[in-house]
Amino acid sequence: TFPGKKILLVEDNEMNIEIASELLKKYEVEIIIARNGQEALELFLDDMKTEIDLIFMDIQMPVMDGYEATRKIRSSQKSNAKTIPIVAMTANAFAEDISLSLASGMNNHLSKPINVAELFEVLTTYLQ
Repeated sequence: TFPGKKILLVEDNEMNIEIASELLKKYEVEIIIARNGQEALELFLDDMKTEIDLIFMDIQMPVMDGYEATRKIRSSQKSNAKTIPIVAMTANAFAEDISLSLASGMNNHLSKPINVAELFEVLTTYLQ
């Protein structure tokens, strides 16, 4: 478990929010929800008192997609903008999709439906 760690879950689909939240709660993390990339960017930039430890980023969302949100986070002036782990969490699972995620500045890629073993591996990699 990872008590005290904060995860920003960026997802526009209510069912996917519920599923991911239920899976993440088992690891005793605090979950912050953003429903599009613009919201995620604003939450990240406004997060002054408590730092977000990891971002799970959907790709296809209204207002601002996950690629654009990641690029804007990475190019921001916030001290941890270049180092915060950002992991794609998307149904787009082809090699090309993974390449696009990494090219936008994401660290890793998880495919939906979420594989619990892969989720645990990502959490242990980035929250230790």
